[in-house]
Parts: sequence; structure tokens; C-alpha cells
Amino acid sequence: MQHKPANTRVKIHELIQTRWSPRAFDPDKAVNHDDLLALLEAARWAASCFNDQPWRFVVCDKATDEAAWQRAFGTLVEKNRQWAKNAPVLILAVAMEHFNHNGKTNRWAMYDTGAASASLCLQATALGLCVHQMGGFDADLAHEVFQLPANCYPMAMMAVGYQADIGQLDDEFKSAELAERGRAELNERFYEGQWGKGIE
Repeated sequence: MQHKPANTRVKIHELIQTRWSPRAFDPDKAVNHDDLLALLEAARWAASCFNDQPWRFVVCDKATDEAAWQRAFGTLVEKNRQWAKNAPVLILAVAMEHFNHNGKTNRWAMYDTGAASASLCLQATALGLCVHQMGGFDADLAHEVFQLPANCYPMAMMAVGYQADIGQLDDEFKSAELAERGRAELNERFYEGQWGKGIE
């Protein structure tokens, strides 16, 4: 198994440091239903504007509803299908366009759905699971096959499962799996008091 802890400037929590997005999933190891519910529970308790909870998650567990899993899988771009075929669970993250309490446009819906998704990923790490979030899917097709309402935005498809040996991956994906993780330097993205003044 690949372990790729982040090389951080200062010490951070181990869950955040060890969370990463592998592509090698064990197709023979289903996700326990209680563990799956724990991921959703973690997402449920994310912060949101007005506590509106604009996120919706469509859970497609191959072990319990292969037809739903196939619908989710069918929305993926070909490159993602090559490795996501082994993920036992696919989850579609959706952001609702309008506030529940007044029907007005919720411009924070995508932000809040991202926060819920991040909580889900951290809970997965805590349980020894892996999540790989994908933007490479057909949102219009997802609308169709899952009969989503018009006033929502399919944001990401998430592959969930247990990590497997990278030997199952094509060479292209093996290279990505073995590559060192990296991020821009802290002061290139985080500013102190004004735009562009990198924090030190």
C-alpha cells in the first residue's frame, strides 16, 4: 500500500496529513454499511450558511445496488473509468441552488457542499478508507440518470473504498500514484492582511 503523508511546513493533525486520493481500490472489499453511514454523518455535521445544509449525496454501493452504481459509473469520463471500476462505492455530491428558508439563490451552496465533502473524506481516512473525488464526469448525464431536480449542481463524483496494491493500475496511473505529493508554498496562496502579501 502507498502511504503518502503530506510534507508540511508546520505540524498538522495526522488525519489531514495522511489523507490523499489514491486510484488503486480493492474491488473485493465492500464498505461496511455502518462505516458508510459514518462518512455521511461526518458530512451532515459540516458548517453551512444559515445551517441550510445545501448538500445532497447520492450513494451508490455496488454491493447493495449494482444498478445505481452502474448509473454513477456511466457518468464518468473514460480516463476515470479505467481505475474507478474497482471502487465499491461511488457517491455523487450535489449542491442545491436555493436556500430552504426563503427560496433565494444560495451563493454559498457550492462552498458548503465542499466543506461537507471534506468532512466525509477525513472521516474516511479515520476509518482506514480512501476517497478520490472526481470532476471528470458528465453532470448533465448525472442529472438525467439520477432524476435530479433542475435547481441543483452536481459537483463531484467520489470513489470510496479500501486501497489496493498499485499493480492493478495501468502504467500512467502508477506514475501518478508513486509521485511525491506537492502543494504551492504557503505564502503563495495565503496572504497576510492584503492581497499578494504572503504570510510568513
